[in-house]
Amino acid sequence: MGATRRTMLIGGGALAAGVAGLAGRRIWLDREPAALPAVDGEGHLLWQNWSATEHAYPATRLAPASADEAAHALKTAAGPVRMVGASHSFTGLVPTPATLISLDRMTGVLGHDPETNQASVAAGTRLYELGPALAKIGQDMPNLPDINKQSLAGGTQTGTHGTGRGFRAVHGGILAFDLATPRGEVIECSATSNPDAFNAARVGIGAFGVVTRFTMQNHPLSRVKKVTSLRPREDLIAGWDELLAKHRNVEFYVIPFSHWGQLITHDETTEPVRPRGPDTDTDGQMKLKHARDLLEFATPLRFWMLDDLIAGMPEQVAIDEGWKLLSNERSVRNREIEYHLPRETQMAALRDVLDAIERYRSDVFIPVEVRRIAADDAWLSPFYGRESGSIAVHTYYKDDYRFFYTLIEPILRRYGGRPHWGKLNSLQHDDFAALYPRWKDALAVREALDPQGKLLNPYLTRVMRRG
Repeated sequence: MGATRRTMLIGGGALAAGVAGLAGRRIWLDREPAALPAVDGEGHLLWQNWSATEHAYPATRLAPASADEAAHALKTAAGPVRMVGASHSFTGLVPTPATLISLDRMTGVLGHDPETNQASVAAGTRLYELGPALAKIGQDMPNLPDINKQSLAGGTQTGTHGTGRGFRAVHGGILAFDLATPRGEVIECSATSNPDAFNAARVGIGAFGVVTRFTMQNHPLSRVKKVTSLRPREDLIAGWDELLAKHRNVEFYVIPFSHWGQLITHDETTEPVRPRGPDTDTDGQMKLKHARDLLEFATPLRFWMLDDLIAGMPEQVAIDEGWKLLSNERSVRNREIEYHLPRETQMAALRDVLDAIERYRSDVFIPVEVRRIAADDAWLSPFYGRESGSIAVHTYYKDDYRFFYTLIEPILRRYGGRPHWGKLNSLQHDDFAALYPRWKDALAVREALDPQGKLLNPYLTRVMRRG
């Protein structure tokens, strides 16, 4: 009896010490990253992106109020000249020690045609501003991304997308745009006016000039029904094509270290308005984080705990105009890698990604996002020439994300994926050249518009120029 009691005391002490050690480790890892100086030694203010993966101290900041001012700034400013919208891209598109241009003074709906549902929109308009502005004239964008904080220019230049059968990315609605170039010109680009520039710079990652105005093809304002429900993840994976055929917009999130996923559908309806409730995503992600913190090294218990918490949760329903429901609040800061794969390889790639995470990355807790996007013909669009399925993996902003490049990216590349231009990836010039059939054509247009390379910062130099 004494020996048993002694053994229990020793074992309990070891367990307590182990729990205390794990708690101490997590407290250390969960400390806030050190803040960068707000001003550098030369008095230049800090620019930093939302995820704190990139920063710079630009010597000059400009905010043109017109296309002519933007063209003059490009011609006369010191390079590299880079453009900034909402600072939501994770990659090195924006940093420059020289000139940073914001389009925040160029916003709003400039005109519209009620018969064709077309609208002229200033390029600096944020998507969350554009929704209500279009609603006032009876229009709505046909699709919206998961978040709406981006500017229209920033979102379209990086290929930002929503989801749904037959729905193209945001740039798919562009009929024409005005482009200020480093030569000091403003050119109109469309399928019939400067068509090569239209095709190359529609998704141009800010490497061709400053887009100042868009003509957008919109849809009549409509009401949609949003349903959010929890489903077994195997049902979601096996039934993905059926779900796409059934719903106007559909996506799902797989919850790591559980057997569940979250299904989100949108369908047009005439039912009475039922406003969306308060945001619950932030609270949900923090609960997933707490489960990770408690059971990071006890995977079977983590599966059991999450499955028990998720099972039986009720569905959520909201009915309203599309622009109010298609985008969401995402306040939990993270780092993200997202690739767009051929439609036929998406689910196989997803299974391999989930297997890799649950075998080797017990620190991951943010759900893996799954969407579908229609093909388009913009030369540098990740969806050029093929319907694509996207897979996005996230980490908390305090956690190490280098495994994206060693564990996740090789899987997504093996299945033929192209990276989102605004999300983390390790690809360089030759990699992109192999992925894009019109890569050389697009770069020829870029060189003609910017022969001195004024728009190329170090990141874009690696992407756009070999060597």
